Amino acid sequence: MEDAAQLAPRYPWENPPELGAAIEVAEGVLWMRLPLPMKLDHVNVYALDDGDGWTVIDTGMTSKKSRGIWEALLAGPLAGKPVRRVVVTHHHPDHMGNAGWFQSEHGAELVTTRTAWLFARMLTLDVQESWPEETLDYYRSAGMDPEVLEKRMAERPFNFSDMVYPMPLGFTRVQQGDVIAMGGCDWDVHIGNGHAPEHATFWSRDDNLVLTGDQILSSISPNIGVYATEPMADPLADWLEACERLSALARPDHLALGGHKLPFTGLPRRMSQLIDNHHGALYRLLEHLSEPKPASACFAPLFKRSISEGEYGLALVEAVAHVNHLYHTGAVIRTRRADGAWLYQRKG
Repeated sequence: MEDAAQLAPRYPWENPPELGAAIEVAEGVLWMRLPLPMKLDHVNVYALDDGDGWTVIDTGMTSKKSRGIWEALLAGPLAGKPVRRVVVTHHHPDHMGNAGWFQSEHGAELVTTRTAWLFARMLTLDVQESWPEETLDYYRSAGMDPEVLEKRMAERPFNFSDMVYPMPLGFTRVQQGDVIAMGGCDWDVHIGNGHAPEHATFWSRDDNLVLTGDQILSSISPNIGVYATEPMADPLADWLEACERLSALARPDHLALGGHKLPFTGLPRRMSQLIDNHHGALYRLLEHLSEPKPASACFAPLFKRSISEGEYGLALVEAVAHVNHLYHTGAVIRTRRADGAWLYQRKG
């Protein structure tokens, strides 16, 4: 018989809720979805029934369309009860996007980690009409395809404020070791990292529910990227450390409610898969770097599939994360190419 701790992930629901509808995944816990304008075309959001109102977990990117869907959810599945509190797992736009709207228009309290709030607040205020030279230098250092770079430079930069509603001052902080009451249960706060700094996950003390955000996903790996803001970062080390630490909390019967894809059980096995997948990618990458190569030439060993134009940016920042990790652990050396790209090569 298969070891209970190694039970493969299973999916209690084959299909997600329709837009504007909800699925009750546990008593008083609703699973809903909002659309995203990218290949990963959705984000999961949740609502927990507090009796006189709701606590909402994550909020989707802001737009007239997404706020209209929220209005339909408020009037429909949420039965007209107020959203009194919004808990955001991490700062990315598909999770923080409508938090300010709930604060400003619905009087909700925002609960998140300090780093998530600071990043989101800072980035919404940092509006750029042209590309910062530091960003272009970072792209060149990663060996970005010249055609891709030229196309980007001809377009207006992505701005956080395009997809995140203006954020008023004021939030409530959660941090490692806190306990928060939501939906009639007490939840332990455990902090992840790597996909986003100080990413909050919530583990119920009273039943088998875990709100994992994007730290742990069912059928895809969270994107782990390096950006121009911290080009020498090693988020992969942060993510692996967090996964090893959080895996000690995981039980086979846990129902993991993630930020994307389907809710699932079999959390210990899934976490082992995620950790093993990255170690395998690092091994393949090290073999690939027998000759000097930039990060942009490392997609094949990392992803084992072709990367489309729409995925190129995320693939590039994840490739940088992996070569950075090998560099910080002393497994590779690097040299500058004439065009500014860093070339990485296995030692020995």
